[in-house]
Amino acid sequence: MRVLLIEDDQRLTRLIKRVLEEEHFSVDVAHDGETGLEFALRGVHDVAIVDWMLPGRDGPAICRAIRAARLPIAILLLTARGQLEDRVTGLDSGADDYLVKPFAFDELLARVRALGRRFAVASSDPWELRCGDLVLDLRAHTARRGSRALDLTATEWNLLECFMRHPGQSLSRQQLLDYVWSYEREVQTTMVDVYISYLRRKLNVPGRPDPIQTVRGVGYRLEVEDV
Repeated sequence: MRVLLIEDDQRLTRLIKRVLEEEHFSVDVAHDGETGLEFALRGVHDVAIVDWMLPGRDGPAICRAIRAARLPIAILLLTARGQLEDRVTGLDSGADDYLVKPFAFDELLARVRALGRRFAVASSDPWELRCGDLVLDLRAHTARRGSRALDLTATEWNLLECFMRHPGQSLSRQQLLDYVWSYEREVQTTMVDVYISYLRRKLNVPGRPDPIQTVRGVGYRLEVEDV
């Protein structure tokens, strides 16, 4: 996922950029409002993190300009202003979320991930699910990873569809069982593990991480690198 960070505090910029890059986000930086808006209008970013107080053009003005351009980019507004009326102003300007300084970096990361997931679904073709280089065409009932077509059984297809409707979310075996085998009462949760194994064999690419991660004590999560 590609993130645009517009923040004039150089120290805070370095910290946020480092935290995001440690989570494998691609980060572009601007230190003033005019440059930040110029970057945003290129339309290549998934999420913009925008400070309220900026030289040249403030955060709400950037939000309004991005929305006027109808760009499918999620906006997280950062500010020291915590009053209700400030939150309302920020959200009404076009921001999708609002984070008050000082904040925990874990919360920042969680909000960026949530915005990325929300907009990945909202901005896509309603007949197509995408996660990284994984694509499900719901109309043609085809699946591919990059340019490689995936030959999936009906059960494997349904299992992958469940993951792709909940990208980055840890799903329990029972949740997966209910989604894929909802009409078959005799199926045990161990069947989930069997089909996860089948699906992994078809999804895995040599030299790249397993897209289906085991979450100990919970179940499984789909995490696919952007390419």
